[in-house]
Parts: sequence; structure tokens; C-alpha cells
Amino acid sequence: MKLLKIGKSKIGDNFPTYIIAEIGGNFFTFEQGKKLIDTAITCGVDAVKIQTFKAEKLVSKHATFDMPNIGGKRKQLDIIRKLELNENIQKKLFEYCKNKKITFFSTPSHPNDINFLENIGTKLYKIGSDDLTNIPLIKYVSKCKKPTIISTGMSNMKEIKDAVKAFSSKNSKLALLHCVSMYPYDPKYSNLKAIHTMKKEFKIPIGWSDHTKGIETCIAAVAFGANIVEKHFTLNKNAKGPDHALSADPRDFSNMIKSIRLIENTKGTGIKKPAKCEFGSLKNVRKSIVASKDIPAGTTLTNSFLEIKRPGNGISPNKLNLIIGKKTKKMIKKDDQIKINYLR
Repeated sequence: MKLLKIGKSKIGDNFPTYIIAEIGGNFFTFEQGKKLIDTAITCGVDAVKIQTFKAEKLVSKHATFDMPNIGGKRKQLDIIRKLELNENIQKKLFEYCKNKKITFFSTPSHPNDINFLENIGTKLYKIGSDDLTNIPLIKYVSKCKKPTIISTGMSNMKEIKDAVKAFSSKNSKLALLHCVSMYPYDPKYSNLKAIHTMKKEFKIPIGWSDHTKGIETCIAAVAFGANIVEKHFTLNKNAKGPDHALSADPRDFSNMIKSIRLIENTKGTGIKKPAKCEFGSLKNVRKSIVASKDIPAGTTLTNSFLEIKRPGNGISPNKLNLIIGKKTKKMIKKDDQIKINYLR
């Protein structure tokens, strides 16, 4: 697997999972953003992410959302315009994170957004699932020669291959995120085995972008091999806004990261052999061949003279056939282990 380096972090198998707190859409002022960032750092994240867009460049006036909870359709432009984040706030947050030594990056939706992010000095890009087939945008961001993460929600392998090919023609600093683009959705649709499929196909870091309620799917994704985990982050899951309900709050996020770090430590090398902590068990819990009764010297051993009992520091039961038919050199008392030097 080709590693991806973001700042001092190396991303790939056998390296710590890269944890991203997605805070875009969950704040509107600099102070709110700063508080989210500070709390995310306390939780132990590696990076925080926002979204950079101009609503009029993102959707047309004809785009709608089906919203059965309010009995009809709403224009996307009306909803998304409210989520647009002031560029000055983005600049200030970028500088704040720079001083805090935490990676701050964004998902652009238009070449103009990329130009803006280049001007403020971004070191990392994210392409959202909605732009996976936007090959012109992917080619544009690839020319920046920055590490880039592309989400793959709603896509099939042919579309992902096309996106990777378009990006890789100018830039090899790439990772992909398996993703399900519904907000939120039932975890049964997660298809986490796709992480393995994508790793085998592309041989680059593959991560997981989560849109479920709760943290369990993120933890499971790491067990399935995810090198990156992106999860929406909020200070209050009951706040008004489209992403708060599916976001993790500080307690959830901290618990998620602790669980991910625990899972990382359980993966091991893949080589099947006794663990160091099992060495005592080999002696105490495994079994050996012992005398089932007092055995006089000169006795030819048969099964009737033998039993298998703990501890396991004698002749292993898998060598039973090697001692059947042997004669004893000395008296062996009941429950004593049979030793090779007792036999001839």
C-alpha cells in the first residue's frame, strides 16, 4: 500500500487511524467554530474539516430536497445558502488551527473555492461524494499537488476508478473514503467489506466517512481496516441544523477515539502463534500424559495405564502413540507425569 503523509502523520496499514472531525454546518460564527475546534482537539482528533462553497455555484435554482416531514419539497438553494460560511471566518479559523498545530482543511465545490483555499495556505483537500464524477474539479485540485481525500458515496467501482485515474494523472497523494450518502441512515447499509475491496483494487489508504447516528459503525470500520475515520462533530446533538442529529458530541467522540485506539492495538501482525501473555497458560492450562494408577517397573504401557491431565509441562497428549507399548524402567505413581527417561 502506498502511504499518504499529512503533516507529520503517516496514513496506511500499521499506522494509527487518522481521525477527522467534520464541523462544517454545525457552526456559523468564529467563536462557535473555535469552541468546536478546541473541544475536538481535547477529544484527540488529528484534523478538523469544514466545507467551502458559494450556494449559487453549488446548486441551481431548480434543485429541490424531498422533505416529507414538512409535507413537500424545499429548494436546495434556500437551505444551502444558510449553511454558507463567511470566507473571513474560514481564514481566521485556518490561522487559529495553525497556531494550535491542528490540521484544518475543507471540501471545496468549485475551482473558485480551491483558489480561495490555496490563498489561505491549505495543506490538504477533501472532495465530497457529490463531486466524485466531477472530473474537471478533481483534475483542478490534483494540480495543487496537495494530499487529497475523495469520498465515494453513491458510486460504483467504475466511477471511482475514473476519478482516481483523473487525479493520479497529476498527483499521487490520494486516499479514498468509503461512504454512504444518506443523512442519517440505517447502519445495515454500511457495507464495510467494501473497505477491503477498495484496498485491494487501489492499494492506497482507504477510510470511512460516517453518516450514522452513534459511533459503533466508525469503530467497526477500523476493525475492517479503515485507515481514516471522518465523523461529524457537534457540541449539542439537539441543536438546530441538518447535521447535528447524526454528529457525535464530545463524550461520544472521545469514546469513539478511545475504542479505535484499542482496536488498533488488537490487530497484531496476522502471524498465528502464541501470544507472550499465553506462555504461562501453555504450562498451567494445557495437559500432559500421566499415570492413571500406580505402574510397577517393567510394565508395558497401554491406554488403561494412562490419563491426560493438567499441567502441560510433560509429554503432550499428541505424542500418546509414541509411548504406548514402551516398558517402564521404574515405578510410576498415580497422577505422576510419564517422562521419557522412565521408559525403554
